[in-house]
Amino acid sequence: MELSEWFHGVVSGRRRGPGAALARLGLTIAEWPYTLAVRWRNHSYDAGRSGVHQPAVPVVSVGNLTLGGTGKTPMVLWLARWFRRRGVPVAVISRGYGAQQGSRNDEALELEHKLPDVPHLQNPDRVQAARSAVDELGCQLIILDDAFQHRRLARNLDLVMLDASAPFGYGHVFPRGLLREPVHGLARAHAVVLARADMVDQAARAAIRREVARHAPAALWAEVVHAPCALVGASGEEEPVESLAGCPVAAFCGIGNPDGFLHTLKSCDFQLAGFRRFPDHHAYTRRDIEHLSQWVDQLDVAAVLCTRKDLVKIRLDRLGRHRLRAVAISIEFLSGRHELEERLERLIPVSSG
Repeated sequence: MELSEWFHGVVSGRRRGPGAALARLGLTIAEWPYTLAVRWRNHSYDAGRSGVHQPAVPVVSVGNLTLGGTGKTPMVLWLARWFRRRGVPVAVISRGYGAQQGSRNDEALELEHKLPDVPHLQNPDRVQAARSAVDELGCQLIILDDAFQHRRLARNLDLVMLDASAPFGYGHVFPRGLLREPVHGLARAHAVVLARADMVDQAARAAIRREVARHAPAALWAEVVHAPCALVGASGEEEPVESLAGCPVAAFCGIGNPDGFLHTLKSCDFQLAGFRRFPDHHAYTRRDIEHLSQWVDQLDVAAVLCTRKDLVKIRLDRLGRHRLRAVAISIEFLSGRHELEERLERLIPVSSG
């Protein structure tokens, strides 16, 4: 069993027995200093002791409350396209977590491919990146990617993504759970979006919304699904998702929420013959590719599938004897789109509107 699977089994409570209980005890002890450090940092910003930079243009932040994938990149794509359709020069800024030295991380590669007219600045110093976006690139609006816990840049709209499968990180701050900070941090959010809402029923979604309202009663609420829209090759060719419906496929991914990708595959009516997980932001090596090729060549499948974040790093059309395709997804709103768009309209600079 991979370390990430073991860890999720322990912190979620799914793994039972003396060993798992002892692990949870140790993780609980480790949780205390981390939580205290996060609380102190947030208090320092809330009390005005830590400086906050106010850019000269509106800022929209997309972030999350938990570790792992919550669908931030599709939301960043949706927001950037929404503003570009209205003539707003926009830039995306991220820290660049998971990038190899001197290279771009998988989110950056995916965004560059999908948004060729939107500059994406990766810089651990996001204040400096914001200055560059405004002063050098002439951008009139900034989208911060993965920035809810980044407090140095002021923002006009703080949007938090929650994943329906584990919205509150199993109730504990890392390492005992998946929370980056205590749930009451949601009080800073202006909008909360429940991603992959179709993974749970209506009663569960209502319960999540009530919990959010306890901490952020004024926050806008929206629910979205990640709808598969095409199968994409490394060379850019696309084919309908339905072309593999009912066919046996193999799949793999190196993302923060592999269960979300599995849910997407099941929604496509593929016959999953094998599935492999890699760590989040995994940098695929030649040996990885060789092992994956050997693995799929042992299976009787019509194709091999991965995510866009995997494909932009692998850049191959085939693995072994089989064609390799990424499952492209798009955001579809179940609720809250009109209210969110009303908030976004207020941020459009007069010169662009």
